[in-house]
Parts: sequence; structure tokens; C-alpha cells
Amino acid sequence: MPEFLPFRGIRYRVDDPGAVAAPPYDVIADDERAALAARHPENAVRLILPEGGDERYETAATDLRSWRERGVLVADPAPRFYGYRMDFRDDQGRPRATVGVLGTLRLPDQPDGTEQPTTKGVLPHERTLAKTKGDRLALLRATRANLDPIWGLSLAPGLSTLVEPRGAALVVSTDGDGVEHRLFDLADDDQIAAVRDALAGAPVVLADGHHRFETAIAYRGEQRASGHPRPGDDFILCLAVELADEQLCVRAIHRLLSGLPPGFDLRRTLGDAFEVRPAGPNTPEAIDTVQAAMIGSGALGLVDERGLALLVPGAAATEALQEVPEPLRAIDAARFEAVLLPTLPGPQVTYRNDAATVAALVEKGVAQAAVLLRPVTVAHIHAAAVAGLRMPQKTTFFEPKPRTGLVLRSLDL
Repeated sequence: MPEFLPFRGIRYRVDDPGAVAAPPYDVIADDERAALAARHPENAVRLILPEGGDERYETAATDLRSWRERGVLVADPAPRFYGYRMDFRDDQGRPRATVGVLGTLRLPDQPDGTEQPTTKGVLPHERTLAKTKGDRLALLRATRANLDPIWGLSLAPGLSTLVEPRGAALVVSTDGDGVEHRLFDLADDDQIAAVRDALAGAPVVLADGHHRFETAIAYRGEQRASGHPRPGDDFILCLAVELADEQLCVRAIHRLLSGLPPGFDLRRTLGDAFEVRPAGPNTPEAIDTVQAAMIGSGALGLVDERGLALLVPGAAATEALQEVPEPLRAIDAARFEAVLLPTLPGPQVTYRNDAATVAALVEKGVAQAAVLLRPVTVAHIHAAAVAGLRMPQKTTFFEPKPRTGLVLRSLDL
């Protein structure tokens, strides 16, 4: 089962924590990266997305070292758990909160040398992309630091109550989407013991950070092969949250299609596996209507030059899905991959989580078409994880996202 331990966090000592915090690296566009870097000379984006060529990783390491030497970043005196709370409003305007705990998660051993962890304590739920892992590995080699946490979903019941923060917050920061982020010190011995025991008693499903998780395992392997392994290499910074509906807001990640041959009749091709139901012009209001209809009908959504349509799976789609493990058959990302994608002549696929933005990109001609997916449920995530199955890459988008820069971890503390 998972081993989850306190650690000595490294935290900013600045007047405005919001000025130095950033979103996770993989949701930051180029213009946002520039705005964050301009906001503060020591913004965390300079560490997680350093600029330049091959030397950019060493630049991040130099900045990290300099900021610690100058007292911009300071290590806490003793190991601890950190409570983390995100208060936000959902799409219906209702107040919601995600409450978790930041600690270090022991990496699983891999005696067979494969990428798939061999322990049942940590359960990945998505496949990963090699290019992203190479980038994160180079950054980890240079900095020897976990600059942002991965996100684990614990199957331990009642964890949310155990980690509910007590006392004054160490950091309070509100992001550009109005989400309030609070970092707390879980220093009470009884609370620390209760949290550690709860997390050790149930598996953890990786929600976000698969690339960094596999990168950390690869880096540890390099260190062992070099003959200079260090204890800190065996752990990774992790935000653990209870796998429960009230704790999570899961959005879909939609597929943009480019590179199809000129004049390619997408709807005619898809008609072999789906019933294509036209759904009107591509307007913001119609996008909302289509997404609602998708939930009710079990259909995928289509955006193309003709407008919008529903893709209702037919007999051919059902037959193709028989090759997919049963817990994944209801997941739209698996249906896209197993049924729709093989019918297309070599498309380029990119990913966005906002349906309105996706539709606008098709309208502007940036992409030829888009396939809208439904979000997975907590039950889907649980079923796939306990079955030991990975969903396709870019299946789940969890909101809100923890902020980078509230607490960092050095592998050498």
C-alpha cells in the first residue's frame, strides 16, 4: 500500500504569494507564460517553464539556487504535512471545495524494468506521451526538485475530514479564475498520524501528473544505475485528495482534428459507425445544447464546416468496442480511439478542455473539425483503476488546478 510521509517544504517569503504562483506547467499557453514572468521576477513559471534552448533547464536550476540563497525561497525547519484547500464555484454557481494534503509519496519499485508500476498501491489511470516525459526528466535532472505536486486520489474513506485544515493558513492566494487556494500546516501529531495511517490503508489513483510520476521513476533508476542513489530520489511531491464525488470536478478533454485530405467527407465516413444527427449551426448556445444532448443520448459531439452534429454509436461502433476492456467502453476517449480514429486517414490530433474554444477554432479554420467528449465520472475512474487499466491520454481534466509555487520540495532535504 502507499507510503505517504511529511517533508520539509520550501516556500516563498514574499508579500504577495499570488504574484509568484502559477498554474501547472501543462496548461500554460505562451502568452500566459509571458504574463506570469512579467508579473514578478521570481514567479514560479520561470522554474517550471524556463526559456531558452538546451541550457534552459540549467537556467531553472540556477534560478532556484539563487532564490534560496537570497531568501526568496526558504525551507521550513522540520518535516510536515501541508493541508491544501481550494474554494471555488461550479458551473451552476454553487460553492464547492476540494480539500487534500501535500506530502511525499514513495515511488513504486519496478524489478522488471517496465514503465508500469508493479505495486498495487499506486494506480496510474492514463497513458503518457514520451516527448513530455523527456522534458520533465531534463528539468528534474537539473534542479533535483519537485517544483509542483502530482495529484493522487485516495480510496481511503473519510480522508477529507481528517485533513480539514485547523488554525490559520500559511498562504492564501486567489487565482485569475476566482479560486481561493489555502495552504495550512498540519502539525498536530494526532492529525499527522491519522492522515498517514489512512493513506497507507488504501490505494492511490493518479489523477494528474502521470508524466512527472513516470519521470521520477526513470530518474531514480538513473541514480541507482550511477551508483549514487539518495533517499530523496525514492519519493515525489503529491497532493492526496479523497476519491469522492463531492471533492472532484472532472471535465472532458476534446479532440481537434487537422491534416485530413482536402475535400474529405468526414460525416460520410463516420456514418459507417455512427448515426450522424445534424444539430444546427456552430454557435455558443448550440454548443451548450449539444453537450446536454450528449449526456442524455450517450453520443459524441461533432464540430465541422457544416456546423454541429451528434454521433450516436451504431452496431459497428458496438462491435469495435468489444476489443476494449469492459470498464473503458463507456469512456468517450476510448470510443474515440477505438472506433472513430481508425476510420480517418492520418489526422493530427490536439487536445483542449473547453468546448466553446474548440468550436471557435474550427469556425476560424485553425482545425478542420473537432470531436466533443463527455467527462468521465468518479465511478469510471475508480472502476478503471481497480481493474489495473489505463485510459487513453488526455481523458480527464480536473478542476480547479493546484497552484505551483505554494510549496516546493528538494530531493536533498
